[in-house]
Formats: sequence, structure tokens, C-alpha cells
Amino acid sequence: MATTNETADPVAKGILPTAKQSWRDLFIWKQRTVVTNDFGEEHTEWQDPDPLKNPISLLAQLGAKDWLYFIVGFCAWAADAFDFHALSIQTTKLAKYYHRTNTDITTAITLTLLLRSIGAAVFGLAGDRFGRKWPMVINMIILGLLQIATIYAATFQQFLAVRSLFGLFMGGVYGNAIAMALENCPTNARGLMSGILQQGYSFGYVIAACANLGVGGSTESWKTVFWIGAGISIGVGLIRICFPESKQFIEAKKAGKSAKAPGVFWIETKKMLRQEWKMCIYCVILMTWFNYYSHTSQDSYTTFMLTQKHLPNSPATRASILMKTGACVGGTIIGYLSQFFGRRRAIIVAAILSACMIPAWILPEGERSLSASGFFIQFFVQGAWGVIPIHLNELSPPAFRSSFPGITYQLGNMISSPSAQIVNAIAEGNLVRTNQGKLAPAYGPTMGIATAIIALGIATTTAFGPERRGRHFETVGPPIAVAVPKDIEEGHGASLDEKDGATALEVGDTPVVATK
Repeated sequence: MATTNETADPVAKGILPTAKQSWRDLFIWKQRTVVTNDFGEEHTEWQDPDPLKNPISLLAQLGAKDWLYFIVGFCAWAADAFDFHALSIQTTKLAKYYHRTNTDITTAITLTLLLRSIGAAVFGLAGDRFGRKWPMVINMIILGLLQIATIYAATFQQFLAVRSLFGLFMGGVYGNAIAMALENCPTNARGLMSGILQQGYSFGYVIAACANLGVGGSTESWKTVFWIGAGISIGVGLIRICFPESKQFIEAKKAGKSAKAPGVFWIETKKMLRQEWKMCIYCVILMTWFNYYSHTSQDSYTTFMLTQKHLPNSPATRASILMKTGACVGGTIIGYLSQFFGRRRAIIVAAILSACMIPAWILPEGERSLSASGFFIQFFVQGAWGVIPIHLNELSPPAFRSSFPGITYQLGNMISSPSAQIVNAIAEGNLVRTNQGKLAPAYGPTMGIATAIIALGIATTTAFGPERRGRHFETVGPPIAVAVPKDIEEGHGASLDEKDGATALEVGDTPVVATK
């Protein structure tokens, strides 16, 4: 962002003032930015957006170690997606294997999404307190082991139990992965890198679909796909062991290693929630819309092609692969453009265009037409998603960039967890006549109406929400205490600013001093 030295009104406080200011700012090309000078004094000014740069030159700004962190974060997110979609794209196989309906099988998806928020809280806070490395290592290895446990689930009840436990550990991946991957990226490259990173999710779907295509359509073949997912997850965890902790986290830890107070992190966490509860609620609402957006438009799409469009397993899987290829392309391009056009403008335009694509998405017949329409709608669906990693990071309290995005994302996942079940239940309860004259579940109309409502919800919520594009957080680290009084360390109840004597704390890069 380029400074203009043009003073702007301060950032609004409160829900309605923030909504009004955000709506007005949407039609102002410049970005309202809070600037801190060398003396710690803050003022608000208008800044010009970064010009669009050659994406190759942006990629070249990352050093070898930056690329290492980014690639492993991308792979962790892709492995997480593979493990999840290994179930959703094989719903029909699993229904035959356990002698259940498709709706029954999607109960496992609901349970997985429902419990991910708990894992996000535990592993996200651990990532902010202890570093990104070991929480991610533990996450990935246990995810692989739970994929193997799913294979050996003899009954449907055991299957549901394992997938519930799977959800707990799956939830911890997102926050640590995006924090590790993005926190050292140059500011003007973040939009592009965010778009690429988010498409790790779509890339995981593509790999899972390719694996499903490779193993064929036999009922027992679902187990092979789960074996592949287990190998990928455990492999990423083992690779992460081989290189050090995030540079940003290490530097912040060194700065405060003279004295540490284990209780300070949790004190600061509570303080953050008290101060930022409105931002937390907003991001949870936004992530609820977004998770409904992706799960409603993709989880049942393969089933839609198999049942309502009468495609065999292989053509339906190929169409799914092309659909998510569009997601990878769209997320990267729109994430890149958001650096210039703005995070919120990019999300709003992508959401509205996806709604316009719905008739062309559900009405065609045949593999080629469905592949093309699926490609373009997911281009815009995941194009909007491509902005989310950096948008959440920029909205996050500085010292909580591992826990805040992960928790808000997974709480949104939890609220939207019944999405696949809802789509399947409504579709199976309403029949439509196909081009072959047969009655089939109404997956197309159900997904189309739901996606239209959700896309408009995303556009509206984003239009009235905040944006902090270009926020500088390269040097802001986790909460680390320096010179903390003994009675605080022992938990004797006094707040940090109420103790006698002088107490110096360093929270991220902001010194906080309490005196008599």
C-alpha cells in the first residue's frame, strides 16, 4: 500500500458505525489504513492499493526458507482436504458397504465438521503458545492413523465413532498451516499466496478424485483411497519434523526468553476475546456462510451426477476433477487480484458471479457440459474462498494469527456441519424426472437454490464487514511475558495493571507497562 498522506476519519467503533463505514468504503478506491509511527503514535490515512505486479516477480520475492514453509503448509492443507473428501466423493460406495442410505453416510461428514472447532481451539492456541511445528506434526500423524482406523471399522457405529474423532484432529490443521505459510510472505505478495494456499483444499479434492478414479467403482475400493490418504498425512507430518520452527515465532520467543510466565498467554487470550468479541462473531458468521457455500456446492455433486444425470462412476469422477481444477485456477487468480481490487470487492464480485452461473451448472446433460459448467462455478466459488486466508489473517489480533483464523473457520464449519445431510435429505425427499424418464432425487434444484441464497448472504455480509488489507504483521509474535511478578506466575488473581510495583510485559511487539 502506498501512502498518500491524506488524513482519513478514524476506524469506526461499534457494530452499526462499522457497517456504515464499511459500506461507504466499498465505493472508495483508496484503503482506510491505521498507521503507527516510530513513536508508537497512531493515525488513520487513505492509502493507494498496490499496483498489479507480475505474479512471477511476486513469487520471486520469497526466499528458499519462505517457500519451504509455504509448500509444507500447502501440503498439510491439501492432505487435510484429501482425508475429508475421501469420504464425501465415495458416499455411494460406503452406503453399499455398510448397507445404509447416502443420507446416513453423510452423518459422518456432519460429525466430522461438528467437532473440528474443538481441534481448532486446542491446536490453534497450542500453535500460538508453543509454535507452529509440533502441533502440526502431531495433527498430521494422528490424522493418518485415523484414516487407517476408518478402514478397519467393522460396523457403521464404529465408522461414525472414528470419523468423529477424526474431526477433532482435522480441525487443528487450518490455523497452523496458514499462519506458518503466510506470516513471512512479503506484504504485496500475500493476495497471490493466499489464493494459492487456499486451493490446497481444492487440490486435495482433485487428488482424492483421481485416486477414486484410479481404484475403480467396486464397493471395496474405498479402502484403497483411505490408505493413500493415510500415507500422505503421515508423510507431511514426518517432513515437518525435518525443518525448524517458524522464524517469526523463534524471534519473538528469543526477545522474551529472560523470564516467562505460563499463565500470561491464557490471560492475554481472555483479554483478546473480551476486546475482539465482535470481530470474532463477525468472522464466525462469515465463515459459516463460506462453509455452507463450499459444502453445498461440492459435497453432493458427484452423487448428483450419478443419480440425476445417470453418469457412470468414471465420467462423474472426471467431471468432479475438472470442477475442482476450476476451483484451483479461480482461487489463485481472484486471490491475486484482491491485492489490487480489495479483499471485500473480490469476494463480493466472485459470489455474485457464482450465483449467475447456477442455471448453467445444474441444467446441462452429459459429461462435457457438466465438466465445463462445474469448472466455471467453482472458479468463482473457490475464487471467493481464495481471499479468505489472508483476509482472516489481516482481521486477526496480531498475536493470535494461528488460533483466531482456525477457531473462527472451524466454528463456521461446526455451524454448517449439517449442510451435506440437509442437501441429501431434501433431495431424497423430492423427486424429479430425469432425461431418461426416471424419477431421481432432486439434487440439482436443491443445490442450486441453496447456493444462490448462500452467495447473496456472503455478498451482503462482506459488504458491511471490515477490511484491513495491507496490514503489517511481519514482526508481531505470540504473547511472551517478560519480568512478571511472582504472584501473577502463581495465579494469585491480580490483573496485570493492578499490581504494586512496576511490571513490564511484551505482548507480540507491543510493550505494556504498568506502574504504581
